[in-house]
Amino acid sequence: MAVPEKPGRTVRRARRLRRDMSPAEVALWCELRQRPGGLKFRRQHPAGPYVIDFYCAAARLAIEVDGGFHDRGDRSARDQVRDAWLAGHGVETLRIPATLVFRDMANVVAGVVAAADARLSLHHRPAAGGPPPQAELGEDD
Repeated sequence: MAVPEKPGRTVRRARRLRRDMSPAEVALWCELRQRPGGLKFRRQHPAGPYVIDFYCAAARLAIEVDGGFHDRGDRSARDQVRDAWLAGHGVETLRIPATLVFRDMANVVAGVVAAADARLSLHHRPAAGGPPPQAELGEDD
């Protein structure tokens, strides 16, 4: 289980990770920042003790770009714990291999939009101004 962090520490780590995004994350961000499907995404979003690569608050969808290191050591088990923590807070995690981002960006973006749209049918689209803040997921004003 993750060790709880102070909110400020997670926010600082998220800011650092925004500056140090992987090439696959940068490539996907270039597409997601254009709001495909009319959806807004955040990059390196703090959520409790974790930092999510990309997050669509309206759909409560986390998108994780997994490089080769996710297959090594205990990383897979740690990812499962993280995904379970997010699921416990109503957030679904979509994992995308970094190699797929480079190989087939159009289908990756289409898949992200489809996953978000499927979640939006469970949660209606937010009114202007977005959903109310959710402190537990680091969604402050």
